[in-house]
Amino acid sequence: MRSSWLSKLSLIFGPRPPLNWLLLCLVSVLALIAVLGSSSSSSFDSLTPSTVPDIYTNYRRLKVQAAVDYLELRSLSVGGSKEKELGLCGRDKEHFVPCYNVSANLLAGYKDGEEFDRHCEVSRDREQCLVRPPKDYKIPLRWPAGRDVIWSGNVKITKDQFLSSGSMTKRLMLLEENQIAFHSEDGLIFDGVKDYSRQIAEMLGLSSDSEFPQAGVHTVLDIGCGFGSFGAHLVSLKLMAICIAAYEATGSQVQLALERGLPAMIGNFFTRQLPYPSLSFEMLHCAQCGIRWDKKDGMFLLEVDRVLKPGGYFVLTSPANQPYGSSLTMKEGVATDSSPLEELTQKICWTLLSQKYETFIWQKTVDLNCYSSRKQGVIPLCQEEHELQSYYKPLVSCISGTMSKRWSPIRVQPDDFFEDLQVWRSALKNYWSLLTPLIFSDHPKRPGDEDPLPPFNMIRNVLDMSAHYGGLNTAFLEEKKSVWVMNVVPVNAPYTLPLILDQGFAGVLHDWCEPFPTYPRTYDLLHANGLLSLLSSERCSMMDLFLEMDRILRPEGWVVLSDKVGAIEMVRMTSRHCGNVHFYFSSDYDQFGNRHVHAQNLKNLEDAHQS
Repeated sequence: MRSSWLSKLSLIFGPRPPLNWLLLCLVSVLALIAVLGSSSSSSFDSLTPSTVPDIYTNYRRLKVQAAVDYLELRSLSVGGSKEKELGLCGRDKEHFVPCYNVSANLLAGYKDGEEFDRHCEVSRDREQCLVRPPKDYKIPLRWPAGRDVIWSGNVKITKDQFLSSGSMTKRLMLLEENQIAFHSEDGLIFDGVKDYSRQIAEMLGLSSDSEFPQAGVHTVLDIGCGFGSFGAHLVSLKLMAICIAAYEATGSQVQLALERGLPAMIGNFFTRQLPYPSLSFEMLHCAQCGIRWDKKDGMFLLEVDRVLKPGGYFVLTSPANQPYGSSLTMKEGVATDSSPLEELTQKICWTLLSQKYETFIWQKTVDLNCYSSRKQGVIPLCQEEHELQSYYKPLVSCISGTMSKRWSPIRVQPDDFFEDLQVWRSALKNYWSLLTPLIFSDHPKRPGDEDPLPPFNMIRNVLDMSAHYGGLNTAFLEEKKSVWVMNVVPVNAPYTLPLILDQGFAGVLHDWCEPFPTYPRTYDLLHANGLLSLLSSERCSMMDLFLEMDRILRPEGWVVLSDKVGAIEMVRMTSRHCGNVHFYFSSDYDQFGNRHVHAQNLKNLEDAHQS
């Protein structure tokens, strides 16, 4: 016989309660369990680790799992209608880079060089689709072999373009069947890259280029880097050389450099500043980069001065028969006093240190008083409003950085960020222990190969999408992993980019509501710690963010996400709509309740090629 309270329930629900009511009741109970523990949730966002008792850790994991179950049951209770899977972009977008559509920029009214700049607003309403790999795409060779040999099908340059190029290109590159081989000993200006690098060192008063750090040179910004041969040599000297070059529809310098496993990104300063803070690099290098430095009231050179550290060097190499590339008035291989560039450098307190053959080296002053002792009517100093963080702001016709506190060098010591570094030391070991068996299972030993250890086999280019202090980069270096990291500081995060660059790391400021300035398939591993939570209140579309991550991640590349439970579950649900891109998730939890997800991105190359 039914009890009285069951009889009352039957009057309300009928003889059998519907399934959706039962799900709702279960969801409510799980939500109550999650809420009961919220009083101790303030430690979720903590950066530094602390000793946590096992009882508390187990309770925290139960609480997190309850929240995960709640989210999954909620998706079931609302019906879980399946969204349409995303399709593949057309073949014309295999090398697609958003924000750099020259034709669309011209139609939008941009001209006088602005059409080559970054204009994300023009392509904001672009089609949501997955950028497919080229038909002949192959996984890059492992480092360091991949530095000297790449697959020709992975990049935009074709055999016909190669054969029609100048002798310099043919000396730097050798096209063999489906590969491009780079010969670092040939073809950069003089007898070879090593000779050229040694000449620069001698012009600085050094006995060899291995002594660049003694001259204060640790980071180099290489403008118009060609195919990266000079940067590859500097990397072999343990320097951080970052290539920047304008967007190119074919035969991209940046694309080739990244395919070789060298630091690079799309960047120019036709009309806008570079996304770096003032006083960031110890050396800027331009070899035949084709810039008329005295044009636009000298604003191009003023941008070089802005990102150059006090005492830093500007190295310019330009043949005498190409005066438009250097703005130097040449006479028997020597710059005359009347050259526009020489006059401009004197106005901004640069000193011509040395000139040999077609190479000139200037040094920026280390004395702030130099600016106040100049003659009247010279280039003015920028006001304080120009000293704020630079994110593609218009070029200025004043001298930047003179009000920055960074004229006193930032001394970054390991002890300053000891607790943060401890977190990333532990996290990297955890990541690698989980990724290693997956890499071996998906990439068996190839015939004739020795047993490779990660990251020697598959990982070289790493993008840390929310780098904070660059702790992950430091942990990679300590573990002697053969990787380099592009440390990205989001525009709405604490402005730690100067600290990252002063540690000798590659870094850049970026708004993740916009596409990243790189070509498709240029990174092997993406890492994001807390980024999804950071962007949850922004105008960003999470689907657009995931599509962008898929665009810049190479086939069979890896994604490591560390975030709060709700954000991670959103990733899991969104990734189900990515069609021929599959994410295999494994996860664990830290003592703060953050869930670490390790996801492999396996682009189905056969399906992509047949579509």
